[in-house]
Amino acid sequence: MKALPLLALTSLSLLPLCSQAVPLNDDFALLLDVTLASDYRTRGISQTQNDPAVQAGATLAHSSGLYLGAWSSNVDFGGGLKTRQEIDYYGGWLWQATEDVSLDLGYLRYAYPKESQFNQSEVYGILSVYGVKLGAYYSDDAPGIDSKQNSLYSYVGYETELPYGVGLKLRYGDMDFKDPHLYSSSGKAEDSYREWEVKLTHELAGVMLGLSYVDTDLSKSQCASNWGFDDVCSATVVASISKSF
Repeated sequence: MKALPLLALTSLSLLPLCSQAVPLNDDFALLLDVTLASDYRTRGISQTQNDPAVQAGATLAHSSGLYLGAWSSNVDFGGGLKTRQEIDYYGGWLWQATEDVSLDLGYLRYAYPKESQFNQSEVYGILSVYGVKLGAYYSDDAPGIDSKQNSLYSYVGYETELPYGVGLKLRYGDMDFKDPHLYSSSGKAEDSYREWEVKLTHELAGVMLGLSYVDTDLSKSQCASNWGFDDVCSATVVASISKSF
């Protein structure tokens, strides 16, 4: 039986009280964002068969740090799968200890119209300390080959400002599944893989330009055995342009 895709899902950067949020009153603010990207890569895996993606999200935040939101992108998993959209619903609490120290705790629900077997939920925590980020996302209903399973995605990252208004974002992550699903050409099965990203950003004329290098340690056979294609896990450069309101 051919393996169903183990979907590597969105890792959101939730900043509900950022300076670009639109204040609604003394307690509530609304953040809207739109992105056009040359590929939708999440946790190292293309969700669009290496094709472009249009993405949009909205976050309603309270001065207490509580927030609710939704985000969506087009997707294409190939293999005759009918879904063409991912819709994420999330809610959480952002504790801002200081300008440089914060803790973000929340819940995410991923939905895929016409392919509900891929729907799943995650709880997450992200600790940020002076540009260093430690994050973890846990699911007990991740899509598996024959049934739901547990998964844990964890990462370490770093964000800083470079000269000339350039932002630098680094991430190294580990995606771990309960059961081995990553089959190499020799038939050996692994239950985890690593992925990483180096991203440069620059704001120009009110929009944010991004350029990322994304890669994983998956072989072509491991990629094909789980996602049905051997080119959705390999190294790539992703260009993006985004606007927040």
